[in-house]
Amino acid sequence: MNDPLKPSASLLIKLGSVIVHQEEMMSTKGHHFDKAALDTVRNDPEVVEWLAKMTKMAFLPVKR
Repeated sequence: MNDPLKPSASLLIKLGSVIVHQEEMMSTKGHHFDKAALDTVRNDPEVVEWLAKMTKMAFLPVKR
């Protein structure tokens, strides 16, 4: 990944998946599969690399 501000289609799909699974997990019908899906995406190499680059550029919140 050269430019984290120009993500690939696969990264955009993964980030969109995070939003959908987070919404499902927080709903009254949330399921442990949603957390498992979130964990899988969070550990995906493309996502890890993108998060690191965005953090280095100070575009993401700093964890407490």
